[in-house]
Amino acid sequence: MSNHTRALPPAATPKMQQRKERQRFSTSDDSAMTKQVQATHAPDGREIDVKPILQIVDEILVRFIARTVEGYEVKRDQDALEMTAALAEFDMLDSLAYIINKISCELSCKCSGGGDAHSSTMVLLNYISSYAWHAKVVLTLAAFAVIFGEFWLVAQLSAENTLAKSVALLKQLPDIAENFMSMKPHFEALIRLVKAAMDVTMCIVEFKELPSEYISEDTPPMSVASTHIPIASYWVIRSIVACSSQISSFIGMRNESISSTTEAWELSSLAHKVSSIYEHLKNQLVLCYQYIDDKRHIEAFHNLIRLFETVHVDNMKILRALIYAKDDVLPLVDGTAKSRVSLEVLRRKHVLLLISDLDLSQEEILVLDNLYKDARARGDTQYEMVWIPIVDKATWNDMSKQKFEYLQSLMAWYSVYDPFIIEPSAVKYIKEVWNFSKKAILVALDPQGRLSSPNAVHMIWIWGNLAFPFTSEKEESLWKQEIWSLELLVDGIDPTVLEWMTEGKLICLYGGEDLEWIEKFTATAISVAKAGKFELEMAYAGKSNAKERMQKMIKTFTTRKFSYFWPNVTSIWFFWTRLESMLYSKLLHGRTVEKDEIMSEVMTVLSFDGSDRGWAIFCRGATEMARAKGDSALRCLQDFDKWKGRIEEDGVVHAINDYLNKNKPPHHCNRLILPGSTGGIPQKVVCAECGRQMEKYFMYRCCVE
Repeated sequence: MSNHTRALPPAATPKMQQRKERQRFSTSDDSAMTKQVQATHAPDGREIDVKPILQIVDEILVRFIARTVEGYEVKRDQDALEMTAALAEFDMLDSLAYIINKISCELSCKCSGGGDAHSSTMVLLNYISSYAWHAKVVLTLAAFAVIFGEFWLVAQLSAENTLAKSVALLKQLPDIAENFMSMKPHFEALIRLVKAAMDVTMCIVEFKELPSEYISEDTPPMSVASTHIPIASYWVIRSIVACSSQISSFIGMRNESISSTTEAWELSSLAHKVSSIYEHLKNQLVLCYQYIDDKRHIEAFHNLIRLFETVHVDNMKILRALIYAKDDVLPLVDGTAKSRVSLEVLRRKHVLLLISDLDLSQEEILVLDNLYKDARARGDTQYEMVWIPIVDKATWNDMSKQKFEYLQSLMAWYSVYDPFIIEPSAVKYIKEVWNFSKKAILVALDPQGRLSSPNAVHMIWIWGNLAFPFTSEKEESLWKQEIWSLELLVDGIDPTVLEWMTEGKLICLYGGEDLEWIEKFTATAISVAKAGKFELEMAYAGKSNAKERMQKMIKTFTTRKFSYFWPNVTSIWFFWTRLESMLYSKLLHGRTVEKDEIMSEVMTVLSFDGSDRGWAIFCRGATEMARAKGDSALRCLQDFDKWKGRIEEDGVVHAINDYLNKNKPPHHCNRLILPGSTGGIPQKVVCAECGRQMEKYFMYRCCVE
């Protein structure tokens, strides 16, 4: 038999072909087409487990044939062999074998005659009308896998297997090995279309398997998808018809060369169409999963609320719901041993949950570290602490990971090994119920998991481990024991100042960052002490929220030696943080400045810090105190001759107070700056100097030092 080239229809130009395809696709996508496809659908309610069938189809079309065409060596690993053996036991194939064979016959018959693809597709849809949409596409794909698989087996084995060679001769199939380069564009286009059809099929099956308890057919993301699934199924089956036509076209071409790529181009165009359908369905599937996740998170959130309303024998249910509910990993890192541990280490213990973002300061960590180690050493205050970082997945990057690991390395207590093990429902609970926004909070839980305090951070900054077990009742009892004193101001910060107090020395605690005022004030104070022949000790307390500037001030104090000062910014930070905590603690207990002396004095000192100049507090013993803003304090010392006569009778502090009361400035402008992220901002604040209600303004602050 002589070789000759089969006459193919003239190839259309790309523009003509694109226009033809666009017309075909646009008419197919209109409402008439959708109605026509829908009219074939008459499901009888039968359920088919399509997953095993899809696995077999994937094994034939993708793992074997596609990889062979793409030039990969196909190896059957142990997992693939085990999967095939398991699928061989799939009982439902017995009942489906007939329908798969029937569809194969329809495909072979309809496609061999070169009939209209749309008509062939509609015939198949009518034939499988009683099946659900996902079953229609899977069964049709399975039927095509049989056709393509048989073709490939015969064509591949014909060179070495007598039976295969005889079948190939009867069908006049081309020798793939000999004609591979000329046939490759056809096979590549065929594989692209098969993979696109498989992708859409997988999507349709996924929609079917979505949990109905979380998403129903009439839920917007699902209802939108449901309107597109019929036409998507149509295009999958139409693609299979096109692929079957391509396989049929190889029959009788044993001695013919394939010179035109028009058919391959048509398959590629169809693959592009089906791929666009897949992208649309995939996006809709993402929306469905988001909807399901939201529903699950809301359900978990309400379960968490109910858990906290229920009495438990220990704290494990609460901790598992908040941190990690599964047993597949060890969720905590022991900061001391630097090893992974389970939640069991927290069972029936008081637990402090340190909740923050990644902007947790080293000062906070250092103070907490001292308190945590002190509790361990004393042994009478048994609590554990766990860091739960709240992070945003959208902004998480390598730098965030490094920052998380660095902060974790500073902690002696427990922390979660990965911030993303915290479920969104737990994050929602932390933010909405415990009011976490940005500033770190310490949530206290008792050994049964009951809430002792939604934020014990204020009482811990004020009293440290004395606040254990961190309940509101304990906080109230501690306040009853306190009076406004120097000891309350500097407790836990600097023992030197407290030693001065017990020795009965006159102490001046002052702050601000105006170097000119500091120089004048300290020099004048020393002169007054010499002139009055009394012993004066001075301590510089700095300014709040000015870490970098305070480091520079510490260097200045080291060289110029104005007075005694706290040699690290942590002490300065802690001094001002404790004052803010005192104010918020009082607010939480419903106190007002008019009826609570400590609250009034704390707000006065905080308003001093808000001024541009300095401030000073003069103390002797535990309770003798006089305070003033920088200019008033300096003027008082400069007018020493006017009040020194009262020292012998009243004492230095009372004499200073008497002068300040009689010489109040006619005009003043006081500012009280409170961090808005802490919560509990007072609705009414009165001026420390005149008692009038202060006006409230909003200030947005960004200090890059």
